[in-house]
Amino acid sequence: MKKTSGQYDAVIQKARDIFIKKMKDYGSAWRVLRMPSFTDQMFIKASRIRHLQETGERKVDEGEIPEFLGLINYAAMALIQLDKGIAEQPDMSLDEALKLYDKKIAEAKALMEAKNHDYGEAWREMRVGSITDLIIQKLYRVKQIEENKGKTSISEGVDANYLDIINYAVFALILMEEKSSK
Repeated sequence: MKKTSGQYDAVIQKARDIFIKKMKDYGSAWRVLRMPSFTDQMFIKASRIRHLQETGERKVDEGEIPEFLGLINYAAMALIQLDKGIAEQPDMSLDEALKLYDKKIAEAKALMEAKNHDYGEAWREMRVGSITDLIIQKLYRVKQIEENKGKTSISEGVDANYLDIINYAVFALILMEEKSSK
């Protein structure tokens, strides 16, 4: 599990570096997005990953890795948005956004460590395509919860699904890295 923790941190550092650069380029423009917009943006990224996996063809010079990193960042931003609410205009400094980002990533990692303990790192036996499918399934669940105005009768809420998406995307990137280094 120590190996997983270090690999997790390395993936998150890449995503965090992108988050910082995007915040410097665009500020906190993402703060105006409503929750379904986050879900739809993540759905587009996950669908593109699946399409790349199925066809192996791409016309845009970006592969699966940037899309999985994007899923991590959009899910973290969505979790922040759930707590802070939607802004009418960009209203967050880089420092504030990073503190909140780090807090949400820490929550995701704590969840990963608990589940990883209970499941015995079963994700290491999964295929990246299956992880992609699970992310898409989570997004369909979130869409349904959004359609139900946030109400669930027995299921986890939107936040739990976003945390899982972060962790699944990290797992996919770890598996891809391990495969490429063999």
